[in-house]
Amino acid sequence: MLQRTGTMTAAPIVGIYRTELLPLSETFVRDQSLALRRWNPVMIGERLIDRLPLEGLSAWAAYRGPATVPQRLRSLVARTLDRAPPGLTRIARHVRPALIHAHFGFDGVEAWHLAQRLSVPLLVTLHGADITTHMDWFAAGRSGRRWKRYPHRLHRLARQPGVSFIAVSGHIREAAIAVGLPAARIHVHHIGIDPARFVPGHTPPGSRPPTILFLGRLVEKKGCRFLIEAFRTLRQTMPEARLVIAGDGPERPALETMAASLDGITFLGAVPRDQVLALMREARIFCLPSVTATSGDAEGLPLVLLEAQASGLPVVTSARGGVTEGIVDGETGFAFAERDVAALTRHLETLLRDDMLADRMGAAGRQFVRTHHDIRHCTAALEDLYDHLVRVDA
Repeated sequence: MLQRTGTMTAAPIVGIYRTELLPLSETFVRDQSLALRRWNPVMIGERLIDRLPLEGLSAWAAYRGPATVPQRLRSLVARTLDRAPPGLTRIARHVRPALIHAHFGFDGVEAWHLAQRLSVPLLVTLHGADITTHMDWFAAGRSGRRWKRYPHRLHRLARQPGVSFIAVSGHIREAAIAVGLPAARIHVHHIGIDPARFVPGHTPPGSRPPTILFLGRLVEKKGCRFLIEAFRTLRQTMPEARLVIAGDGPERPALETMAASLDGITFLGAVPRDQVLALMREARIFCLPSVTATSGDAEGLPLVLLEAQASGLPVVTSARGGVTEGIVDGETGFAFAERDVAALTRHLETLLRDDMLADRMGAAGRQFVRTHHDIRHCTAALEDLYDHLVRVDA
């Protein structure tokens, strides 16, 4: 049993559960935990992977580093027998949380065993792929053998009276209800960001070169190919326009082939956090043309949209959740329907040609994030939910 030390207080403890602590892409889990004020977060997981710095958070895990063959076998046996991963029950009893908060339904179905052993409530945040992906896609093994029984385990979880859910957007709540989760126990709570981390550039967006920024994993649901299609048309009337694509993933080779005949497109690959902030201070527009993937996987509320607006950028997006809760259409940016390349092209050209509109939307976006998506306010509401769930379960 391994511990990563952090500050312990007399506040009630919430066990923040993730199988791996923590992948680089999950800064939102760490940041939300760090933003808690009345509850003391202790991270609990099967494996401490030391990818994302935990910045002083207390963390307990059964293993550290890459899994050995015996460890993988023990975990496989536990999941096959539908039990808690080895060592985690002992860890949970040592931590003694008043509540367990699991991120992603995938981890929620495993954390349930811990909550059951400790007789504490379980709260599961649903983020996107864990609930929008077609359940028969999982059952057919198309997401891997490990998740074939996920639909069954999720529905069993939903029947437990001590289990509640958070949806990161209204769209995710609708998806959860559609697969049979109890509407009365699904709460919409935005995660939020820290606006102070995102400082607009010295030059307002309307005075910058005509650069469009895409940032995200190069996978089907991010819809980058639709942006390249729009850019192809845009270049016919605006040959000075540029497109910067920051991110990596399985679709990168196909996207590079698609863009090979076009000038003005730069693929940067995965970029560190500091470079992300620099790119946002240099771009004129941020674009996230997300779509619903073949599997059903769709965006919840992409935090990158909030980060771009906090940086003073106008945004153009078709992301589920993003178009309804992540921007104000016509004020902080433009929303368009998935795969509507003509509308996407039109919105990009409007913002590239209208300097005053780009400046006005950029300023409005920063104020929108401060008012509605400040992580401090969002996390205070989350702690209110923690309080309520513990009182109800007592």
